[in-house]
Amino acid sequence: MNSLIIYTDGGCRGNPGPGGWAYIIKSEKGKISGSGGAVNTTNNKMELTAVIRSLEMVIGDPGLAGKPIELHTDSQYVKNGITSWINNWIKNGWKTAAKKPVKNRELWIELKDVSDKLNVNWKWVKGHAGDPLNEACDTMVNQEMDRL
Repeated sequence: MNSLIIYTDGGCRGNPGPGGWAYIIKSEKGKISGSGGAVNTTNNKMELTAVIRSLEMVIGDPGLAGKPIELHTDSQYVKNGITSWINNWIKNGWKTAAKKPVKNRELWIELKDVSDKLNVNWKWVKGHAGDPLNEACDTMVNQEMDRL
């Protein structure tokens, strides 16, 4: 396996409310996972955080950095934001098509910074549809929320 497979997930109980994020990175060396949470957050913030933290892990590991990545997210918000919307947001001074400020701008800036350093192929996966790695991330997200 010359590439990395990454699955991410984020969630929130209430929106805002206690939230969790998680990732699994699959490489020829095995699986690496990470997770965390926040007491008062939103679902979209947790989805973005999961992706950012997974890519930071790749950048920080010399054995992983430089490999092509297939990143799976069940968030259309994340996938569409980073692949379609972000360039217009930047061009328009971080305003949406409706001329409103982009929500979670600081996280989008962070995501763009880390993803620009890597070769990422973005994939959307339907959540809660039986994909084993997506389900494993969802379980970790729920464990993080339970801790809070």
